[in-house]
Amino acid sequence: MNLLIDIGNTNLHWALYSDDGLGPMDGVRHGRGVPLDLLAAWEVLAPPQRVLIGNVGGAALGEAVARVVRAYWGREPEFAVTRQGCLGLRVAYADPARLGVDRWLALLGAQGCDSALIVDAGTAVTFDVLAPAGCHLGGLILPGLTMMRDSLLAGTQIPPGAPEPTVEPWATDSAGAVATGGLHALASLAERLHQRLWDRLTDANGGPPLPPPALLIAGGDGPLLAPCIGRPVELVPDLVLRGLARLATTPATTEGD
Repeated sequence: MNLLIDIGNTNLHWALYSDDGLGPMDGVRHGRGVPLDLLAAWEVLAPPQRVLIGNVGGAALGEAVARVVRAYWGREPEFAVTRQGCLGLRVAYADPARLGVDRWLALLGAQGCDSALIVDAGTAVTFDVLAPAGCHLGGLILPGLTMMRDSLLAGTQIPPGAPEPTVEPWATDSAGAVATGGLHALASLAERLHQRLWDRLTDANGGPPLPPPALLIAGGDGPLLAPCIGRPVELVPDLVLRGLARLATTPATTEGD
């Protein structure tokens, strides 16, 4: 059994991975520290053979989690690092190390698809394009829904509020218009990028239109975003953990944080 850990900007998720596959995902908000809920949940786990971590939450938090792993199970955690050519994935960046490890792991997790647009809607929203044969074409990064709303409210005289954004593409008050506007901006961009990828693959094929690429939605705001996208999507909240599961099938080649 392996313990897989995804440390994000806001949340920490984990799951167990064994010969039976990837287990259910669990998670906590970390607040840049190791919360008591996490300690309580991990106390009852059987000692894992390996502990693999994808960390974008910062070196201090990564080391704090590593100390817990050492104290509980006497294991040295393996921190994933982005690298070129791993498991057949070709990263578009000239310097692969500049691609966030969470995005890289999501790409690894999506390699069961022939091609895909991956949207990870968290604190930031990332878009990554995966073409056939494990070819990453690049991506985009935008502020997440909360960051969009907070930055706009901070720079205007719009009365603050925290309404939920809606699938209906308009709102009847200013705070709702801010929240819903950000949601539909992200949904529209997802549709545009997905269509551009589909057109590109069809043109490269030189024949009749190909089946559409997969459109995978991950991240905490994924359930809000998915219904606003006007084409079939798949919610994959554990996509980063799926990438770590693929790494767990390889020898230990990760580096310390």
